[in-house]
Amino acid sequence: MMSPLKIPFVLAVLLLVSCSSEKEKTEIADDFKISYEKFTLDNGLEVILHEDHSDPIVAVATMMHVGSNREKPGKTGFAHFFEHMSFNDSENVPVGANRKMIPEWGGSRNGGTSNDYTVYYEVVPKDAFKKILWIDSDRFGYMINTVTEAALEREKQVVKNEKRQRVDNAAYGYTNEIIRKNLYPEGHPYNWTVIGALPDLQAATIEDVKEFYAKYYGASNASLVIAGDIDVDETKMLVEQWFGEILSGPEVEDIPAMPVTLKKDKSLYFEDNFAKLPELRIVFPTVEEYHEDKYALSILGQLLSGSKKSPLYNVIVEEQKLAPSVGTYQNSSELAGEFVFRVRANTGVDLDAVKSAIDEGLLRFEKNGVNSSDLKRIKATAETNLYRSVSTVLNKAFQLVEDNEFIGDPSYITKIAKLTKAVTAQDVMNAYEKYIKNKNYVMTSMVPKGQLELAVAEAEEAKVWVEEVKQNVANEEVSQGEEAVYEKTKTKFDRSEPSFGKLPLFKSPKIWTGKLENGMALYGVENNEVPLVEFDITIPGGHLLDPREKSGVANLLSDLMMQGTINKTPADLEEAIDLLGARINIYSSNEDFHISGSCLTKNFNETINLVKEILLEPRWDEKEFNRLKTALETSLKGREANPSSIASMVYNKLIYGENHAFAIPASGTQESTKGITLKDLKDYYTNLSPKDATFHIAGAIKEEMAEKTIAALNEWESKEITFPKYDLPESTAGNKLYFIDFPGAKQSVFQIGKLALSAKDDDANNLRFANEILGGGSSGKLFQTLRIGKGYTYGAYSGISNNKEIGPFTIRTSVRANATLKSLEIIKDMVSNYENDFSDAEVELTKNKILKASTRAYESLGAQLGMLRNISKYNRSQTFTEEDQEELVNMSLEDYKAIIAKYLNEEDMIYVVVGDKVTQFEEVKKLGKTVVELDIYGNPL
Repeated sequence: MMSPLKIPFVLAVLLLVSCSSEKEKTEIADDFKISYEKFTLDNGLEVILHEDHSDPIVAVATMMHVGSNREKPGKTGFAHFFEHMSFNDSENVPVGANRKMIPEWGGSRNGGTSNDYTVYYEVVPKDAFKKILWIDSDRFGYMINTVTEAALEREKQVVKNEKRQRVDNAAYGYTNEIIRKNLYPEGHPYNWTVIGALPDLQAATIEDVKEFYAKYYGASNASLVIAGDIDVDETKMLVEQWFGEILSGPEVEDIPAMPVTLKKDKSLYFEDNFAKLPELRIVFPTVEEYHEDKYALSILGQLLSGSKKSPLYNVIVEEQKLAPSVGTYQNSSELAGEFVFRVRANTGVDLDAVKSAIDEGLLRFEKNGVNSSDLKRIKATAETNLYRSVSTVLNKAFQLVEDNEFIGDPSYITKIAKLTKAVTAQDVMNAYEKYIKNKNYVMTSMVPKGQLELAVAEAEEAKVWVEEVKQNVANEEVSQGEEAVYEKTKTKFDRSEPSFGKLPLFKSPKIWTGKLENGMALYGVENNEVPLVEFDITIPGGHLLDPREKSGVANLLSDLMMQGTINKTPADLEEAIDLLGARINIYSSNEDFHISGSCLTKNFNETINLVKEILLEPRWDEKEFNRLKTALETSLKGREANPSSIASMVYNKLIYGENHAFAIPASGTQESTKGITLKDLKDYYTNLSPKDATFHIAGAIKEEMAEKTIAALNEWESKEITFPKYDLPESTAGNKLYFIDFPGAKQSVFQIGKLALSAKDDDANNLRFANEILGGGSSGKLFQTLRIGKGYTYGAYSGISNNKEIGPFTIRTSVRANATLKSLEIIKDMVSNYENDFSDAEVELTKNKILKASTRAYESLGAQLGMLRNISKYNRSQTFTEEDQEELVNMSLEDYKAIIAKYLNEEDMIYVVVGDKVTQFEEVKKLGKTVVELDIYGNPL
């Protein structure tokens, strides 16, 4: 997985225990302390341990100080490619175990590569702690002898598919490559993208892999963090056993900071085959991470565009109505940094006008200077962000490992907090004068194909290598291949697989309930891990209550309700929320309307008062309504550039039938939203009633205090709401393949499935359990076959939607264009034979996987809110998690086969394929299904 940006810095407070184990206290906030112990193994590996017994889980993060900045021209993308190779095999672990066994233990795993680092991370139930040290250390120190030619070629295809999915097949996907080539000179380590060039990837050899490993994957070039339910003394011993014999490796010299300057402005354009809207980016070279000016530049980004009072928002969005939003931000990496202006304009907007508007906004900023209330607002969010960002053991591990590896001090975060807090208005203006005003930049105009007139005048064409899709390419047909033959590395410590510890079954937290006088139900969980609360008001209705011919009303209303109140302008409301360090969000889903938020516990009362004002005193601002409607039109147009969105929209239309609300996205379509008026929103607003609504809350607040505060919403008047009835089609016309042309697509997107059942159905859990082996994550058959075995895709999954209405079972993936037919054949055969292939081994594997995963399922406040929503919406018991576990344990092989036969008949399923017609339409006809061609809106051609 690419991580093109560094892991965000957290304004956290750390208590560091030094190598000598003397406790050294560093505090900013008295009520926030985290203890650590840091030590170094003889091989140079630096280790940081953090005990957190709130949940029976452990997070492990290993960061190598090597990213794409260590590559050379002609061998780009290698750091990211090596990350992929590392997950394949190692001397003492079975082939493919990293991707397959960890999910089967109930854990999650992944990796990421940036300009500057490669990180590997896992979260597992406590009973798998020794196993994860075994598998993680073996990947780190004992993988290189197991690399084979077959594994190398297969992983090339996986990485190439990742690039196709994220870059080649995505609107604006080439922007980053164009900027890097022109911002950084040839030879600069940031001149190329993290994922690199496809020809470079294809040329990689085993010798390249071994050379890279020997040079950069020594223990002395890494940091290891273990955080969670551990005993520090025992963990020290285990780390020494599992990681202590890994070779130190050669010394890797630090690369000094390499900031760049531009001798002149560079303006480039690119006709984007997938974009539907013009986009302008302007990038100024700035400073690297840890540079003292970085903090002022970060605040500058928020001041220029981060609020409704900011100058760029006022000019571009409010006054000239050129775009729905504007973004400005500082992006720092280890060697250099960039300050970015980004505007995705409305349909048909000339980017010259956008550039002029940016210039006008900057002149306004120069004239008016820093708004003191904005500066105060930005700093007010720091404390809340501190706690939000360390609310899980994995987030803590990320922060510790990065600061240790790059600055040698896991507690460096305390200095960052102070540096940010110390930034003055003059510091911000100085940074603007030093890095932005009258300075040279790189500017890109990304315009839809055939709309060159929208590019900035006199821009030069950007040159980008674009892959040509070809059928039957020999070197793209790969397989698992034979295992490597080698002499196993001798070690003093036995590296055999350790046994599991005691299984920590999930126990439901204590849930309290209540009810307001107006009928709104209350569900809460007290969690004192951090002084935060998260809440959600769920109001039944959502998209279901949209007028039949005006889908999108509820969605538009949710946006408008955040645009001020009777007594607060949109800017005033935004500022009031930010000054509390709070977040309030309103959104509409298929079946519900939600008002959600989070804040520090001490600010909960004031935050709920703002929620009350938003809910009961809407502003009904005509100007804001018109702006939001224009923004929605822009968004819906942009959606047409996304093959996955197209596949999803057409798929839902086909399975639900044209007369059902769910046949249209909750955000609507260009046709359904065209006639929406402000009166439609006011009419819908009358459907918001507390009678069947539920207030969910999780966090550091006691039941009595929460109920007392929430009681302010008793002023919300209750009323009866009538819900429309939608009929489902008697049967979906299965055994058909629907093809949608997406010219030039480098991948084909699949959505395959059928209507299955409601989340309230007695079979719902059993079908979810039965799907786990087929498509439940990276250990599922779809992923293991299509990605690991064949290299056709970056990922393949299946699942069941969670709604009161009957929802679909769906298989989703994006495959290499010239592997379209072969992938379809594999999926067809796999689903057809799933019942017959399901054995007692799959029964046991499903049970272990789901039982163990439940231990980490509700760690975060957001996950706990989700649990409360499940209880209230589907009328489940407060101990439903334990009951689900019991149901799982009691399922027999016959039960699984019966569920599969009932809901997963392949011949009942429809196939939706979005891909390049020129190369793939004749191919899909060979699958043996009736093929129907549709346009991107799902209409027959």
